[in-house]
Amino acid sequence: MANTPNIEEYKGVYVFAEQVDGIVGGIAFELLGKAKDLAADLGTEVTAVLIGSGIKDKADALAEYGADKVIVVDDPELKDYRTEPYAHALASVVNEYKPEVLLVGATPIGRDLGPTVSARVATGLTADCTQLDIDTFHDNAADKDIEKQLLMTRPAFGGNTIATIACPYNRPQMATVRPGVMQKIEPNKGAKAEIIDYNPGFTPNNRYVEIQDIVKKVASTVDIMDAKILVSGGRGVGSAENFKLLEDFAAVIGGTVSCSRAVVENGWLPQERQVGQTGKTVRPNVYFAIGISGAIQHVAGMEESDLIIAINKDEDAPIFDVADYGIVGDLNKILPQMTDMVKAELEKA
Repeated sequence: MANTPNIEEYKGVYVFAEQVDGIVGGIAFELLGKAKDLAADLGTEVTAVLIGSGIKDKADALAEYGADKVIVVDDPELKDYRTEPYAHALASVVNEYKPEVLLVGATPIGRDLGPTVSARVATGLTADCTQLDIDTFHDNAADKDIEKQLLMTRPAFGGNTIATIACPYNRPQMATVRPGVMQKIEPNKGAKAEIIDYNPGFTPNNRYVEIQDIVKKVASTVDIMDAKILVSGGRGVGSAENFKLLEDFAAVIGGTVSCSRAVVENGWLPQERQVGQTGKTVRPNVYFAIGISGAIQHVAGMEESDLIIAINKDEDAPIFDVADYGIVGDLNKILPQMTDMVKAELEKA
């Protein structure tokens, strides 16, 4: 392979620490937690790459969540996200420091930036990973084992199967990971990282778009990814009006209402409430799956919940295969009874 890089030169697990308006997103801390595990298996360090303008003071927070080093690319051209300057910044970091692994959040920014950078540094990228491991990869074509490779697992064919992908002959090994899939580690308060200032230089060209205006939408809903208790409804709820039953139950137990894709497609709830492969990945303490059949696309977004309780009138519904507790019956009768029982217990207390 004439274009194969000297992969022995590539060391370290790098995380693109996404920030917007000077606020580092939660996905950066989630990826740092996973990066610590991968780095331990590889016997290497974790480096966060922080790109923006006036953002150097955010490096300490990255250190507390696991970064041994923080590469800061700070330039006025990077004040707001634009594909060209950010791709130039991150690709330049890759070419200069040669990371073995580079993780990017599968956010709107990451989904744009990751593939652009992978193309520029001539490597592959596995999108929307749900699992990352360091293990031996068997190259069937060459009939040989290659040790300590990043094995990237993601849903494929609409979520109907799971694919594990490796990139053994190019570096870095790149993956995007959906928010909520990986878990943050407990912060090490007061931890410090080695800070490296790096600026490859920025010369605006015809690929530098000009931002005319930024319009920010104020969300009035709670982010379901932050909820400790989710009361999630599916097609079996029957109608938008019937979600009042879920809202009443959620109110008494301190939960948040979420839903499956079918509910969004029917216009019963907005897309930001959707759990699943095409929605959000959640890890609440308790997940109530009400009138949800349990298709693999939905399960992929909630199977890591600590406790799953399912209510469905179909005793053969796949959701019962992943549920810790299941109730077979009519949600229209069961849910009001559960709401009344909780209310009665709260009144006693």
